Amino acid sequence: MPTEPLSQKEIEDRLRELPGWSLEGARIARSYRLDSHFAATAMVVHIAQIQEELNHHSELTLGYNSVALTVQSHDANAITERDFRLAERVEEIATGHGAN
Repeated sequence: MPTEPLSQKEIEDRLRELPGWSLEGARIARSYRLDSHFAATAMVVHIAQIQEELNHHSELTLGYNSVALTVQSHDANAITERDFRLAERVEEIATGHGAN
């Protein structure tokens, strides 16, 4: 059973609670800059662990010293509460990796 899509207002309200995250089409997105490629890679591995735990996976891009995510609930073809749960968890670990 798919998760229910959030309304546009719910999405906008939730994004105000997540500085740095934005709406990109039908996805929420965030990019992080890190000090090195190794730090970025470590953050990607940590995000992958969180995604496995939540059983919810984003589009995740590793750059030289950057990490980018775009998140959408594919089963709902929309943004849902699950997407924000993942974004919040990523925000919780980002500072520990030196991301900004």
